Amino acid sequence: MNLKSMSKGLLFLALTSTFAVTATAAETIKIGINVPLTGFAASDGTSALNGAKLATEQVNSAGGINGKQLELVVYDDQASPKQSVPIATKLIEKDKVTVGISCSYSGATRAAAGIYQSAEVPYISAYAIHPDITRAGNYTFRTSFVGEVQGRAGAKLAGKILKKKRAVLITLNNDFGKSLVTGFREKAESYDVTIVNEYPYSIKDRQFGPIVAKVKADNPDVIYATGYFFTAGPLVSQLRAAGVKATIIGQEGFDTQTFIKIAGSASEGVIITTSLDRDSNSQESQEFIAQYEKMFNHKTDMVAASGHTAVKVAADAIKRAGSTDRSAVRDAIAKTDLTASTGTISFNSLGEVIKNVQVQIVKDGQFRHYAVISDPELLAPPVD
Repeated sequence: MNLKSMSKGLLFLALTSTFAVTATAAETIKIGINVPLTGFAASDGTSALNGAKLATEQVNSAGGINGKQLELVVYDDQASPKQSVPIATKLIEKDKVTVGISCSYSGATRAAAGIYQSAEVPYISAYAIHPDITRAGNYTFRTSFVGEVQGRAGAKLAGKILKKKRAVLITLNNDFGKSLVTGFREKAESYDVTIVNEYPYSIKDRQFGPIVAKVKADNPDVIYATGYFFTAGPLVSQLRAAGVKATIIGQEGFDTQTFIKIAGSASEGVIITTSLDRDSNSQESQEFIAQYEKMFNHKTDMVAASGHTAVKVAADAIKRAGSTDRSAVRDAIAKTDLTASTGTISFNSLGEVIKNVQVQIVKDGQFRHYAVISDPELLAPPVD
């Protein structure tokens, strides 16, 4: 092979990859995954894919499904709708996947969901939270909380559990941040929480001086901050450096050891809502945490557990369906009742997950159990 051909080959491998266990294509059941492996979301994408790989290894080492091994067919969508749409088409038409899984963000997931729905191929969102994802149709499901549900849990955490009264919202100005804040606003008054001010910011922002100054002047006793680890780390460290002492409530976007690394000592005491309890007594959760950290030599996080959960849901449904017929697998997913690493998974009529919200606190540089929010009325996902 000449240098030019080799370069093209390496480029192709960097953009697309397939994770498979030692089995030929004819012997495998294919699950398609769109995931950001390059770009701003690559850290989350890598964790989610690693969780999916672990689930695949666990299923295959236990004998596979109906005599066949699982194979993950993986493409890098860079968290971009422009990438996720052609990837969905390729996975459906060329790779002939039985189920598709998004290990990506809301924009890419929303765009791909319509493609899967039109082709009548089951599609599971592992952790994207925008409410419109499952509204694509009856072939789409979500194993994480819709944004508004987690936001409502944040309001209960602030007012009922922490007994805070005056809140400032610091809102990432995208689908993710807005949907979380919508839920918080919806229930804040019910828990005697007054929203003093709201300050939006861009996903590109890393310097928060003007916002920090305004928050300090507002003197709230709680801050509800939405964002990803790469925005949350600088934000939290700058708030604490300025002397802001209010309790900071984050959400699943904070849920990675990388957030703690970026924020340093300022992360101590930050409380988040999420779907992974590091101190859970569940055998499934503890086995996931132990095996993930052994396999990848890295602390686990919410997105890793979410990728793991989505594959386990798909595998369980294929097994119960007794075939790879996409319609039969869809029906089996809809009837899921499975204990997974992120809790007990079942779905409502819209394909939204029904499960408890976990609350974690940063203590001695690690996420630890703080509380569980299990209010079925509060956490009820939308049904249409």
